[in-house]
Amino acid sequence: MRQVGFSLFIGLLAVVVFGMSSGAYAGTTISEVRVQGNERVEPATVMSYMDLQAGDTAEREDLDRALKSLFATGLFADVSLDLQGNVLNVNVIENPVINEIAFEGNDRIEDEELLAEIQLRPRQVFTRTKVQSDVSRLYQIYRRNGRFSVNIEPKVIRLDQNRVNLVFEVQEGDVTNVEAIRFVGNKHFSDSKLRSVVSTSETSWYKFLSTDDRYDPDRLAFDQELLRKFYLAEGYADYNLVSAIAELSDDKEDFFITFTVDEGDRYKVKSTNIDSNLRNFDPATLKGTVEIAAGDWYDADRVQEAVDKLTDALGDLQYAFVNVQPDIRRSREEKTVDIVFQINETPRVFVERIDVNGNIRTLDEVVRREILLDEGDPYNRSKLARSEQNIRDLDFFEEVKVDVVQGSAPDKTVVNVDVAEKSTGELSVGAGFSTSDGPLADLRIRERNLLGKGQDLLLAATIAGEKTEFDLSFTEPYFMDRDVSAGFDLFHITRDLQDESSYDQRRTGGALRVGYPLSERWRQTASYRAERNEITDVKSDASRFVQEQEGRRDTSALALRTTYENVDSKQFPTDGWLLWLDTEVAGLGGDAKYVSGKTGASFFHPIWDQVVVNLLGETGAIGGYGDEE
Repeated sequence: MRQVGFSLFIGLLAVVVFGMSSGAYAGTTISEVRVQGNERVEPATVMSYMDLQAGDTAEREDLDRALKSLFATGLFADVSLDLQGNVLNVNVIENPVINEIAFEGNDRIEDEELLAEIQLRPRQVFTRTKVQSDVSRLYQIYRRNGRFSVNIEPKVIRLDQNRVNLVFEVQEGDVTNVEAIRFVGNKHFSDSKLRSVVSTSETSWYKFLSTDDRYDPDRLAFDQELLRKFYLAEGYADYNLVSAIAELSDDKEDFFITFTVDEGDRYKVKSTNIDSNLRNFDPATLKGTVEIAAGDWYDADRVQEAVDKLTDALGDLQYAFVNVQPDIRRSREEKTVDIVFQINETPRVFVERIDVNGNIRTLDEVVRREILLDEGDPYNRSKLARSEQNIRDLDFFEEVKVDVVQGSAPDKTVVNVDVAEKSTGELSVGAGFSTSDGPLADLRIRERNLLGKGQDLLLAATIAGEKTEFDLSFTEPYFMDRDVSAGFDLFHITRDLQDESSYDQRRTGGALRVGYPLSERWRQTASYRAERNEITDVKSDASRFVQEQEGRRDTSALALRTTYENVDSKQFPTDGWLLWLDTEVAGLGGDAKYVSGKTGASFFHPIWDQVVVNLLGETGAIGGYGDEE
């Protein structure tokens, strides 16, 4: 009986003590908050994170929330709250501050590249969570470089004043190569053919300069897309990638990649049609735009090209708010597809704003004047695509990316033009020997984006034993803020031709140029050229023709060049046409009187990946008039 009574007494005492402990915080009004243990963080800062101050009523939930808030700052390794009477004691142990970050054992990847990938920096607060996150990032870097056996250990060296040095010890290991790429389920294409489609390649002794044989998860995902595009371009409309598995060998030295594919059947095109929901528009006017004929093998790339051409053609016809969607209707019994291009009117969208980002040196106006859309214009995808190519053709930027995002309203859009600048200055110094001019030295200085204004300035000098040449050229691409280029050229050339032809020659001259557009693809350049040609020191044994040329001869000529450009890129064309017609008339003063004409064409066409055929032809004629006939 006594034992039972004693146990009951202990139980009641525990309940009373627990009740006092839990109720000690309930409804307590805080008269003072004392922060203890802080070294760098001010007490006011600590209290601001807690959201508790003198005069507040503290419930247990408030204290729990304050404790979590302090831990969430990452400033403290430990925090405790102790309410003694009406005084709240906040005891903190601050996390150390990083003094220095170092890497050891990294031979293949430089410190700067590793440091750029991690988040921690010197003078930041050290936390183990951030360290583990950065270790994961470092592992990803090495795995992207094909080193899956890498081992990374973070070491912390404690210093005075609550500081630490953080050292990442790296054991890089060997490169993990792709030993074999296998395909399962492919019936119509061999493994070797499909290996040529994907970007990853099998390792071999002669690929020591390549990284394509290193396993990269991102590249594997890209390879899956390459396979899909390949099969759809070959007519396999039902193609499906079942799986793509990369297996690492037990010794972590090699990867084995297996693609399992379901090819399906190959389809031919039965018919192509264009349906339109546009008012007062006959889709038959666009029939010639689609170059896919009945009987052709189905090709998803050609379908997308047709969509782009239809969109461009509609844009040229002032239909800015349209969407062209291909409807592929399969007949699995006949193994054919009917392709219907659906043209639907889309909601009217206008350009609210055009933002240019990333241009540090190049002025905004240099980029904006290449954009065929203005703020307030109807949004036109075709014009935007051509604008992006125009900016690329400037050749001022490593990267050009044009994105469209939602504006301040559903009918407004914002065009973001992101660029990454590259060097546009050129300096070349050379020396050599020429059989005609002897030893020579060459200096060439060019800036294609002078002062960020898009101006082109060229200075060149060549000094040789038998020849001296100086050149100066300048071009303003947008003269007086108009789509009119203007520029000049100056040159001075002296040649010692005594050994070859028994005379000396000196040529001095210059030209003024102005270019202007006739249309989007046609352009003209008019120029005036003045040149003085002097033949001196003619030897007595020189030919009769040379002796007749002795003296000074001035040329004053007007020239006109008309060009037609229909290429995918002005800088590096791979598809399209270039046509030109040059005419020049000399005789507006000076001694020379002649008329010359020249015409030519250049054709570009891609035949394989990164292989382009270029056919060029040119012909011309020249004839004198007056005393020069």
